[in-house]
Amino acid sequence: MNRSNIKLPDLPTEILFIILKRLDNMDVLYSLFDVDTHRLNTVVQHKVFTTALNFVLLTSTDDILPVTDLILDRFCMSILPKIDHNITSLIIESQSMERILRAADYPNLTKLKIYNFLDKIAACYFTGKKAKRKLNVYNSQDNYVDTSPFRRIFQEQIIDLSLVYKHGIDILAERLYRKGVHGHVLTFFKSLQDLSITGLPSLLTLSDSPLTTCSSSTLSKLCVFLNGFGECLALLDGRLAGLTTLIVILDSTRLHSSTYNMDNLPNLKCFSLKCLCMSDEYDTQIVPLLRRMLNLQELTLNIFIQNRFTLVDGTQINNEILIHMPLLQKFTFYIHTGSDRNGSIRLSSDEIRRTFANIGYPHMDCIRYDFPHMARCHIFSLPFMFENFQFLGNSFPSIVFDRVTHLSVSDNVPFEHEFFVRLARHFPSLKELSVINRMSQSNVSDQLNSQETQSFPPIEYPHLTSLFLVYANIDYVDQLLNQEKIVLPCLTKLEVDYDYLISVTNNFTRDATRPNCAK
Repeated sequence: MNRSNIKLPDLPTEILFIILKRLDNMDVLYSLFDVDTHRLNTVVQHKVFTTALNFVLLTSTDDILPVTDLILDRFCMSILPKIDHNITSLIIESQSMERILRAADYPNLTKLKIYNFLDKIAACYFTGKKAKRKLNVYNSQDNYVDTSPFRRIFQEQIIDLSLVYKHGIDILAERLYRKGVHGHVLTFFKSLQDLSITGLPSLLTLSDSPLTTCSSSTLSKLCVFLNGFGECLALLDGRLAGLTTLIVILDSTRLHSSTYNMDNLPNLKCFSLKCLCMSDEYDTQIVPLLRRMLNLQELTLNIFIQNRFTLVDGTQINNEILIHMPLLQKFTFYIHTGSDRNGSIRLSSDEIRRTFANIGYPHMDCIRYDFPHMARCHIFSLPFMFENFQFLGNSFPSIVFDRVTHLSVSDNVPFEHEFFVRLARHFPSLKELSVINRMSQSNVSDQLNSQETQSFPPIEYPHLTSLFLVYANIDYVDQLLNQEKIVLPCLTKLEVDYDYLISVTNNFTRDATRPNCAK
């Protein structure tokens, strides 16, 4: 066979699978569905390509957009009606939700993720009635919407639901469910086993609510953003009796006076907590909650503790928490403690590392900073598994923090150019950077007024979209906006002192700062 004449349909089926599986399944369906031979079409319709479909686009600034109308038209008219029996999972954007769900019957759909969610979507579609409602929640036209197809899918089939709220909306103006949409969702989705509702507008309030509010006998996994620590205790007071996995982000650890069921939680197998604790809240609230989880197998803690008398170490974690979890198999943590310098116990970084080695957790590291009136200590398991790192200083270990996308750096000594070189190397995925340092760069600042160029090769932060320099010396404004020093090809958001910006950009006429500020 002349190799130059080989076409895709001529390849053996096994080779076709190998090639097509390397491509995005949405591209495969859009490009090849019903366009060639029966054999190729049979391959394209295989469950490998048709089980899970993603109808959203992620921009470089993490904005979520629906696919184009051209792509949506082809899928809704020609593809979805023929493969809907294979589809078990859909990822959709709220504006195109109705059209996609009406395009086919989806008899096996069990998993649904909706981006850019709003409370009005729940009010319009998560209902069992036929009523006069807006056909599209983004316009003002009223129509009679028959929600029965959605009701069948939502109530009888969906066991895994994820709602991701739209960013940048007016929370008070948009929220229709003042105590959160969670209870409405759990009531409407009868078969739900896994629920995730993320984004600030989804804050759940359960204060003084009966056990029938936000209750479910089928739910086993919940990911939720809560107003305060009391809401966390309320969720664990028996209203979710089948819960085995709870992932919580706390807006606050303040606990208002109320009475909660404080029995042990033997059914809970996996718990993840992200929060900021003030003073003694870690010891008086977080630790007692964890000690109730007797059969926990996986624990994840991302905690920032301010103004604690002593630094958290391995001995404290073991004696107060881990010995109460005999079945624990996996412990992932990042605990950042800020402590007054008058604390009674001052362990060095090496001593803190040894406290973890002594309890069987040698795969961790510690970064400690001492300041005149306080100490900061970062302890974390390895590899580092979290997206945020706060108040990193000049000294840090030679570890690649490839999961960190949000970083703040702070110190009472200057950040020189070499620091930003190391930062780019060890934090390759950065999307947001905040610089807090009023100290002038001793090795660079003297050159700024005398010459435009400098001897350092430029470094690149290829994914950085947001930069915060409000609490930074003018030297760092120049350091980060001058493309001859640092290249920021994706920067779209900048917060900086206006006078500093005028000075560094020479009233917006300086060529060296134009590229980084162009977007």
